Amino acid sequence: MNIRARNIVSLVSMDLRFKNLLSSPTCVTIIFSAVLLACAQIYQRTVQPHQPHSSRSARIPPLLSILLRTPTGSFSTVPITRMNLLCATQLGKEIDFTQNESTLRTWSQRIKSETDRHFYRFRQHPDQFENSEGFYRMLMMSVVLAEDFKIHYADERKSSPLPSDGRGIKGEGMGLTLLTSLPLPGVSLSQRMERVGPPSVVLLTEEGVRAQDDNFFSEPDYVFLTGLLGPERKGTCSSMPVLYVAIGRELGYPLKLVTTKGHLFVRWDAPGERFNIEATTRGLSRFDDEYYRHWPFEITPAEEQAEGYLKSLTPQGELAVFMSIRGMCLKDAGKPVQASEAFAAAAHLAPNCASYQKLVNLTKNQIVSKTQPPSSKGQNL
Repeated sequence: MNIRARNIVSLVSMDLRFKNLLSSPTCVTIIFSAVLLACAQIYQRTVQPHQPHSSRSARIPPLLSILLRTPTGSFSTVPITRMNLLCATQLGKEIDFTQNESTLRTWSQRIKSETDRHFYRFRQHPDQFENSEGFYRMLMMSVVLAEDFKIHYADERKSSPLPSDGRGIKGEGMGLTLLTSLPLPGVSLSQRMERVGPPSVVLLTEEGVRAQDDNFFSEPDYVFLTGLLGPERKGTCSSMPVLYVAIGRELGYPLKLVTTKGHLFVRWDAPGERFNIEATTRGLSRFDDEYYRHWPFEITPAEEQAEGYLKSLTPQGELAVFMSIRGMCLKDAGKPVQASEAFAAAAHLAPNCASYQKLVNLTKNQIVSKTQPPSSKGQNL
C-alpha cells in the first residue's frame, strides 16, 4: 500500500473513532455543558445584572429644578433618597449627596447582612414573627437602625397631638409594639410585646397651621433625611418613614409611603401581604388603617377622599409630600414667596390633595398682608 493510501485509511479510521466518541453519553454531556456555559456568558454580556435603585446615576437629576421638570411617568426612575435630598437643598447647610447616599447604601448592606445571618430564626420559629417573612425583615431593619446606627426621634420635636374637638386627640389609640431586640430562645412574641402610647407626629393641620410647636420646621435636618444620615442620627415622622422606605427599596422590599392627617407612615405593600409600619415608636409597631383614621387626628370619610389619605403614594405623590415639607421650612424661615412656590409645586404634582392648594392660598394671603401699606391694613380691619 502506498503512502497516499495509508493516509486515507488513517483518516477514515480517525473519522470513525471520532463519530463513536461523539455518540458516547459522556461526550454528549460535555458538549451540552459547553453550550450552556457559552449561552450564560453571552447572556451576562448582553443583560445588565440587577442593581440597587440608587446606583442608577444616569437618570438621577442633579438639581431640584430639573427634578420638577421630570415627565410624570419618569419619577419612578429617581431614587427616593435623591428626591428627598434635592427638596432639602438651599434650606441651610450644604448637602453632600455623595456622602449621604453612600451612608444609606452602607446601612442597607449592613441590614441585609444581619437579616441574612439571623434568617434561621425565622425558619425555625416563624410563629414568633407572625408567620410573616416581611414582618421579620422589617423587624431586623428596625433593630439594626436603632441599635447599630442609633437612629432615634428628635426629642425636642416630640409633641402630643390635639384631640378631634380641637383640644386633644379623642381617646388614646393604644397600639401593640414589638421591642427592638432579637428573638431569644424560649421567649415568645407576646412576652416581647408592650403597650405603648401613640407615636410622635408632625403637627400640621390641613390649613397649614401647626397646632403646637411653632418651630417644628425651623430645622430642616429634622424633617429631611439629612438629619438621620448625618452625625446626630435624629429625625421625625417627616423623615424616619422615608429612611425606612429608602433602605427597603435598596433591599428590594415592597415599601410605600402613606399619609394620614398630619403624619407619614410606612406600608409593606406586596401581592398577598400588606401591613402598616409606624417608624417613630420604640420598636416595630403595626397599626391597621382604622387606627390612622383616628390618630393623630380624626379624619372624616370626606377628608380621606379629598386628601388621598391612607393610600400608598406614587413616586410623584412622594415628591409632592417632600415639596410641601420644603414649603413649611421656607415659611418658618420667613420666605413666604419661595414657600408659596414650593406649595404650588406640591399642588401641581398632587392635584387631588386639597390641602396643598390650601397651603398655596394661605401663603399668598400672607404675602399680600405683608406687602400692604399700614394705611391699607387699617382700612381692612
